[in-house]
Amino acid sequence: MAGDRLGLDLNEAPYMKTVIETERLLMRAFTLDDAPALYAMSSHPEVIRYVGNVPMASVEAAREVIQNTLFKDYAEVGYGRFACVWKATGAVIGFSGVKYIADLKDTELGYRFMPEYWGNGVATESAIASIAFARDTLGLQRLIGLVHPDNQGSAKVMLKMGFEFERKVEFALIKDMAVDLYARSLAGGE
Repeated sequence: MAGDRLGLDLNEAPYMKTVIETERLLMRAFTLDDAPALYAMSSHPEVIRYVGNVPMASVEAAREVIQNTLFKDYAEVGYGRFACVWKATGAVIGFSGVKYIADLKDTELGYRFMPEYWGNGVATESAIASIAFARDTLGLQRLIGLVHPDNQGSAKVMLKMGFEFERKVEFALIKDMAVDLYARSLAGGE
């Protein structure tokens, strides 16, 4: 049963039953089986360079993040990040999607992928799908993106997706530095 594999009853988070298919990706709720992939991504120095995380210590630590953070978002807010599965191989190569940021009282579009998938439009492809999900399924009116000021690649994706720089903000994950907050209206179905 999917709920057993997930470790979460998706009836508590019906939006996360959604599986989004793009040209190259399947975007679905994380499961506990994704812990090795999350560990590989979250312990890779280049992947976490701009996000303020310390390298993840183990697959068990990744399992705890899935259980205590991702599943918590799904259950409490009703949505959260999707695991991104590369259709050609079935491997989880990253994540993308929206997450409610309580400190900012706003919903963020975020994405993170293994380096071998950088520079070929995967972040843009997943962002387009995530924006449509946020607008059409969740009915959100606005999204933000939090970008480390040195992360030019992520800033380019934000601009390409119609986000505009709004202001600098302090964000708990990134110490001693304000991050760039980009924002985009979802009104009007664009």
